[in-house]
Order: sequence, then C-alpha cells, then structure tokens
Amino acid sequence: MYKSIRPRQPLEAELGIQSSYATGKSHGLVNQTLYDTRMEAINFTLNNDDGANINNFDQAEVIIIGVSRSGKTPASVYLAMQYAIRVANYPLTVDDLETGCLPKFLRKHHARIYGLTINPDRLQHIRQQRRPDSVYASLKQCRKEVKSAEEIFQIENIPSLNTTEHSIEEIASRIMHDMNLRRRR
Repeated sequence: MYKSIRPRQPLEAELGIQSSYATGKSHGLVNQTLYDTRMEAINFTLNNDDGANINNFDQAEVIIIGVSRSGKTPASVYLAMQYAIRVANYPLTVDDLETGCLPKFLRKHHARIYGLTINPDRLQHIRQQRRPDSVYASLKQCRKEVKSAEEIFQIENIPSLNTTEHSIEEIASRIMHDMNLRRRR
C-alpha cells in the first residue's frame, strides 16, 4: 500500500509545529473569562469615548488625548477589541488648548495619558469631509490646534505619537509599548 508522506508546509516549518487541520480554532470561544474581559473593555471604551464620562477616567488603563479627528476613537476601540485594554479618550477643545496646559481634571491621571497628534494638512482634509468650508476645517485652525496640543504634550511631558502615517494597528502597538501595557490573556 502506498503511504503518502506529506511535506511540511511553510508555516509549519517556520513555527516548528504541525497543523491540527481543525478549522475554526482561531475564532472559536476558548476562554470565557478572557472573552468577558474583552467585552467589558469594549463597553467601557465605548461609554468613555470623546470625554463622554470623565468621572470614569480613574478606571481607564490609558487615556488618549488629542485634537478632534486625530485618531483617538479608532485607536481606543482597537485597543479594547484586540488587547482588552480599558481606554478613555478626551478631545482637547479650543478652550483647553488656549490654557496651554492639561485640563485640571486630567492632571491626576497624568501617568495614564497618551497624546495623539496629526499633520495639520491631513487634519484639514479629514475635517473638510466632516464639516466642509467651516472654521473647524480651515487649515489655519488645524495648524493652531495641532501646534497648541503638541506644546501641551511637551510642557506636560506626555508621550505622544503623530498619527499621520500610521495605521490604527501601528498606533495601538505604539501606545501599548510606550505605556508599558500588556494584552490581557
């Protein structure tokens, strides 16, 4: 009888293990506790988006701040979904930016704050799609807000990232690294 010897597939060879050839294992519910933790992180993040509930910020593992449309919400949701991290985010408003420092209620959370910034030209393009021909979307306003936010990050010694040329995955990975966060397992 002929016995077929199957050559090792490239991924098996690279990982040094054989495939089980069982389908669906990467998407099945294996660990109920981890699943529940991840769902709780997602719910927390959605409920604390865009400064919606600043009273819960003490429960956040990281608080992302930045000007409107700099990528705070997508990065927050990705961190919750992929890493089970509880994230709050807060948009730095024109009033906040005029003070030149962190809003007072954020100061007690300084160690958990991460700043996002963006190229003003890119920000203007994004805002123009949201509110065409508005002061909010003007290049002058975008430059002013980004400059003020970056000055606050520098003055307050807040770690930050320019999101202009980074994917959401890269932004999340950088936040995880810079804030010394670990994926919940």
